[in-house]
Amino acid sequence: MTTISQYVLVEAARRVRRMSLKERERLADEIYVQQPNLLASVLVLRQFGVTMAQMEVVLNFLLACHEAMKRSGRTWPLITEDDQDLCLRRLTARAKFSEGLSDPQQDEVAHEAVATHPELQLLAYAHAVLQDQGWDRIETEPLKMLVLCMLNLVECVAYRAPNEPSGRRHC
Repeated sequence: MTTISQYVLVEAARRVRRMSLKERERLADEIYVQQPNLLASVLVLRQFGVTMAQMEVVLNFLLACHEAMKRSGRTWPLITEDDQDLCLRRLTARAKFSEGLSDPQQDEVAHEAVATHPELQLLAYAHAVLQDQGWDRIETEPLKMLVLCMLNLVECVAYRAPNEPSGRRHC
């Protein structure tokens, strides 16, 4: 079951789009306090050659994610570096698994991954942002890191979503 509904996500994205620079800074400060590891995973992209303009897109995605998390009415636990590492390992393992498959098999694996994703709306939003930016084809190492970062943000939010008593779900 999804924790962030389509309505909540759309409202959060709209709110972030309408924010002034000062309001975005305040929201980034809030993320720094509540989910510092998520913010750090975006800020570190500069070290991988991601441009400031590209990083801004990912940061706006994170702002919308955080706003949606707040608007969900749930309290999210801290997403740790260990959580991020685990989700990234699982994300890359799924990608590697599908590399040797035929096109129809890859389509089937991708369909299954999407159909069973616990935060489907957030995943769809991430893919829409990637596609809107023309980043759905990974052609450079910096772009690969950017895509992994965005998808891992989704996986981490899904993993720590407070739907279950323990607040943990599978990546």
